[in-house]
Amino acid sequence: MKKYKTLLFDVDDTLLDFGAAEKEALRLLLEEQNFPLTNEVVSRYKNINQGLWTAFEEGKLNLDGVLNSRFSILFKEYGLEVDGSLLEKQYRRLLAESHQLIPGALELISNLQNHFDLYIVTNGVSETQYKRLRDSGLSPFFKDIFVSEETGFQKPMQGFFDYVFARIPDFALEDCLIIGDSLSSDMKGGQLAGITTCWFNSKLKPNHSEIIPSYQIQKLDELYEILNLTAVHS
Repeated sequence: MKKYKTLLFDVDDTLLDFGAAEKEALRLLLEEQNFPLTNEVVSRYKNINQGLWTAFEEGKLNLDGVLNSRFSILFKEYGLEVDGSLLEKQYRRLLAESHQLIPGALELISNLQNHFDLYIVTNGVSETQYKRLRDSGLSPFFKDIFVSEETGFQKPMQGFFDYVFARIPDFALEDCLIIGDSLSSDMKGGQLAGITTCWFNSKLKPNHSEIIPSYQIQKLDELYEILNLTAVHS
C-alpha cells in the first residue's frame, strides 16, 4: 500500500455541502428581490453558473467575470435588468453564512490530522471560503488554506499547483494525494500536476471524460482504506 504524507482537500461538495448552501442562499436572495423561486429558476441558475465556472477553470474568464455576471444573465432571461455586481455581494453574504458539513467530514479530518499534513485547495472567493471553514470547525485541522483568488491561478491550472507545492515544506509529488469531487478541476489538476488523485463521487455520477482518477470513493470514510488507516470513531 502506497504511503502518503500530504493530503490536499477540496472544499465544496467534498467537505462542505455546497449544494445545500447554494440553494438556501439563492432562496434568500430571490426572496429579497421579490422574485419567485421555482425549480425552473434554480435549474437555469445552475446551468448558467456551471457554464461560467467551467470557462473560469479553462482560463477563458476571470473570477470577477464569473461572479458579477451570473445574476444579470439569469434575470435578463426573465426580462429584468439588475445590477449583477450588487446582487453578487448580497449572495456572497448569504452564502458565507452557510457551512453544512458533508456527513463524516469533521470526524475524518479530525482523525487524519494526527497522521498526515492536511491542506485545503479550493477555487472560489477567499473571504467566503475562510469564513465557512472557520464556522464549520474545519480550519484548525489544516496546515494551510489555498484559495484560487489568492494564488492568481485556479484548479486545474499547473500554476495553482506550483503555487501550492512551493509553500508546503519538504513537499514530494509521490507523497501527495488530492481528494475532491470535480473531475474537471480536482482530478484533472492533480493528474496534470503529477500527483495521485481520489475522486469523491458521492452520487455515483458516470464518468464520460478522459480523466481517470487513481481512486474513487462514494463516502468519505472509504478514504481510510486508501490511506491504510483504521477509522477512530469519536
